[in-house]
Amino acid sequence: MTLTLGTVGALTACTPGGDEPTIVVTTNILGDVVDNLVGDHADVAVLMKPNADPHSFGISAKEAGAMENADLIIGNGLGLEEGLSANLDNARSEGVRVLEVGEEIDPLDYASGGSAGTPDPHFWTDPTRMVAAVDAISSTVGEEVGEGLAEAIEPSVRAYRERLLDLDSEIEEIAEEIPVEDRKLVTNHHVFGYFAERFDFEVIGAVLPSGTTLASPSVADLEELARTVEEAGVPTIFADSSQPQKLAQALSQEVDLDVDVRPLFSESLTEADGDAGTYIDMQRTNAQRIAAGLMPR
Repeated sequence: MTLTLGTVGALTACTPGGDEPTIVVTTNILGDVVDNLVGDHADVAVLMKPNADPHSFGISAKEAGAMENADLIIGNGLGLEEGLSANLDNARSEGVRVLEVGEEIDPLDYASGGSAGTPDPHFWTDPTRMVAAVDAISSTVGEEVGEGLAEAIEPSVRAYRERLLDLDSEIEEIAEEIPVEDRKLVTNHHVFGYFAERFDFEVIGAVLPSGTTLASPSVADLEELARTVEEAGVPTIFADSSQPQKLAQALSQEVDLDVDVRPLFSESLTEADGDAGTYIDMQRTNAQRIAAGLMPR
């Protein structure tokens, strides 16, 4: 059962019957995955609201208390939840196990920009790494919450892994429709490194030359990226749906080409009825928008 932010504070009290364990998840992307795995066998509280920025969102005092009283906290890690580090440390000091999934999925380092050489937390853009995340989550649930829960969720874990593998094949087919020489990505910030490696794309630049939306580009950064876009003949710049697009729009105006700016759901799910209401919908929608933006015209 997934709890809303309005009820997450109630996690400090006993659940009906006192039987369901409490799992707190930091990001809404992982929240959707965890909910698919545990179903009604646990109370899942997701801290990050739809359409939020994982780099900058914060939580209330009640939500912080819920973290300290949880049976398990599942976070992205690798520095993504920049506003929650103190809360996660406090929960650990209370003896709560914190699984930082990013450390379990063979993370990549950023290849360029201000974050070059540091681990890239955006592993979810590669569905095969999300399969590894599912394995890490289900294993930790067994270790920390109980073998009984691990056994109970085994069928849903197996089914969701299959859905992720099907998603990976679907995105691969979409990517293969784009000529290899046209698989060049310019994004709002460095967020699609895993996607690029998995599906044979080249990330040629980002408006924010960093792995976080909290960075700021200089005039020189924008001018250099504009030259790169012009030389590569990139037809589309992809912006984060949860972030203002004015920087990407400004860059497109600097380029002496007909360059579109299209939003992607790169770091947050939408409301349930939106185009990225689930992780799988998010990945499928992004792949379709990338293909539409990069196909030869």
